[in-house]
Amino acid sequence: MKKSELRQKYKTLRQNLSESQIEDYSLKIANQLLQLDIWNKSFYHIFLTIEEQKEINTEYILNILAGKDKNIVISKSNFSDCSMTHFLLTDNTKIRKNRYNIPEPIDGIEILPSQIDVVLVPLLAFDKVGNRIGYGKGFYDRFLTNCTPETLKIGLSFFEPEKEISYSDQNDVTLDYCVIPNKIYAF
Repeated sequence: MKKSELRQKYKTLRQNLSESQIEDYSLKIANQLLQLDIWNKSFYHIFLTIEEQKEINTEYILNILAGKDKNIVISKSNFSDCSMTHFLLTDNTKIRKNRYNIPEPIDGIEILPSQIDVVLVPLLAFDKVGNRIGYGKGFYDRFLTNCTPETLKIGLSFFEPEKEISYSDQNDVTLDYCVIPNKIYAF
């Protein structure tokens, strides 16, 4: 299946999920994350949920990170060059949805990609070797390329992996793990 076909398949699968399924799966994913040996790090990058896309509710993970007193990093997208700027999430951070309904910080304390230890990566689909498909603009591939080689890249998905995602190009960054409601895949 081509990337565009896989994107459409998983967008449709997500749209068919009920609100209660999304909440249930999101909580299970957060609980699965607790099983990983990642909690001795300092800076954790997380995406804020685009509800209109029926993404994983990351509130549960945000609560875990806050409870463990971790530095939480969120991003603001620049659609002119498909880049992201990263900011520390604090009590003073003001969040606003952009024109694509992505919740973003207005401004704040900037964090460099090289400072980030763990990135929780949104995706539409992934395969059994850690390839992922996002929305197709390459924001996360550009971002992850600027992180250190030691930065852990953890995908979050409601669904099981595809056997193989072909058509990967050299700009695609693979995952170290992907967490689904009932399992953790290590690559």
